[in-house]
Amino acid sequence: MTKIKVEHLQLHFGNHHVLKDINIHIQKNGVTALIGPSGCGKSTFLKCLNRMNDLVDTVRLEGKIYIDGEDIYAPGVDTCVLRKKIGMVFQQPNPFPMSIYDNVAYGPRLHGVKDRKKLDELVEKSLRDAAIFEEVKDRLKKNALGLSGGQQQRLCIARALAVEPQVLLMDEPTSALDPISTLKIEELMEGLKQKYTVVIVTHNMQQAARISDDTAFFLNGEIIEFGSTETLFSQPVKKQTEDYITGRFG
Repeated sequence: MTKIKVEHLQLHFGNHHVLKDINIHIQKNGVTALIGPSGCGKSTFLKCLNRMNDLVDTVRLEGKIYIDGEDIYAPGVDTCVLRKKIGMVFQQPNPFPMSIYDNVAYGPRLHGVKDRKKLDELVEKSLRDAAIFEEVKDRLKKNALGLSGGQQQRLCIARALAVEPQVLLMDEPTSALDPISTLKIEELMEGLKQKYTVVIVTHNMQQAARISDDTAFFLNGEIIEFGSTETLFSQPVKKQTEDYITGRFG
């Protein structure tokens, strides 16, 4: 079942044409990986899905993006509500300089959750969903900046989950992490897709092959090939895809 439908998406930053006629259907409750060399538009595309590019003055966007059939660029769409529905985790862990508990409770409080019992439940559930609760349950009042890099990233995932989104966008969430932390986050993906639709930008071919159901290969602002990860990696249709995944360029 399609969760996100993108039709004829074009994006310019000033005179720079960054995304060119992007068409893609992203399935509900799956992990979709976006791969391709640096500067090919993957992260820019990801940010279109929760309108983060709106924050850039020179941006110009054409085409349609539907989430559950609703046009997210229609006039009157509340971007605060949209970003509650579509969480985002960035490349570098960026916990707030406050307690672990307050990091996770921040979003729900912002959206009006005041009840302490409800907050406690949300914090625990989010930390469990991010596979970090057991590691931090005795130090929830301690500053989040005291956590390791891998723990900080899982805390940021918990923080994104706390507002109960439907979609989780992840922009190279493991590129700053060591192999053990990376593995923990990859294992986490399997559980996350039971509840969320996950879209992840990754430079790591093996990671895309391991964790994703579908893969889109971006090159120079275009989607060259999109399909099931297994097929795309074992029988790519386009020569550019084959060259990229076998390491001939990129």
